[in-house]
Amino acid sequence: MLPRSLRCTARNLAGALATALAVSALAAPPTPVTVRVPAGTFIHGSDRAERDAAYRLDEAGYGHSVTREQQWYEGEATRAPATTSGFAIARTPVTNAQYAAFVGATGHRLPDVAAETWEAYGLIHPYSRTRRFAWRYAADGRTPVPPPGRADHPVVLVSHADALAYVEWLSGVTGRRWRIPTESEWEKAARGTDGRRFPWGDQFDPQRLNSHDQGPFDTMPVGSFPGGASPYGALDMAGQVFEWTATPAGDARHIVKGGSWDDKGCGVCRPAARHSRPDALKHILIGFRAVLDE
Repeated sequence: MLPRSLRCTARNLAGALATALAVSALAAPPTPVTVRVPAGTFIHGSDRAERDAAYRLDEAGYGHSVTREQQWYEGEATRAPATTSGFAIARTPVTNAQYAAFVGATGHRLPDVAAETWEAYGLIHPYSRTRRFAWRYAADGRTPVPPPGRADHPVVLVSHADALAYVEWLSGVTGRRWRIPTESEWEKAARGTDGRRFPWGDQFDPQRLNSHDQGPFDTMPVGSFPGGASPYGALDMAGQVFEWTATPAGDARHIVKGGSWDDKGCGVCRPAARHSRPDALKHILIGFRAVLDE
């Protein structure tokens, strides 16, 4: 065992390193890199063939038919043309480093969740699993410290209101209008105009995304799967984390899109897949990305 003086020195060095990393995160350029999605028509939603194929993917991945029995994909829009205006969307989800700049500048609450709140959600993930995603303050009590080694991972444990607060702040510091995407905008950015089932094409390929099929059962640095890029060059739009959208889905709920690192199959990772979550939810599977109006 190390002498007490050395142990104290080691703790002090670790604390200083954490603070330095937090300060470095706060200095990160706040403006996300974007890709352009032009105005026009795209194929929105899914048909019977796509939904059945998604159930088969889930059955192969999980070894059971729960998603089919619970009809997870029956609420998807019927496959048909839809139109959007032009916009630019962030190439990746908002990272911990980018979110740290916002928290440091505004004093906004840290990404975290209390144990009793998490238990009340009734989710399958134990509370202990949230701790690797939770933030803290440095010794000065003011500097936000993202989880160690995760500066370039997508921020999670953020509510819908947290996402809105970030894009409002980003608009103020850049002088341009940032927001979160609508469901249609998100879907178009993810699949392009031809109605493909995944960002890269019609066939599921577990090597093109962070899912539980081949992933580490955790978030990863954003952009780790360039082979999973959408036709416009957007990354991590299948797997990694679900993403909040601006599309409401009933009382105090919004649509989330994209699938996550704990999904197998991955039928839910298709751009056409959709489900809603309560606005106040702070989940280890949900982040967001920003959109810039043209």
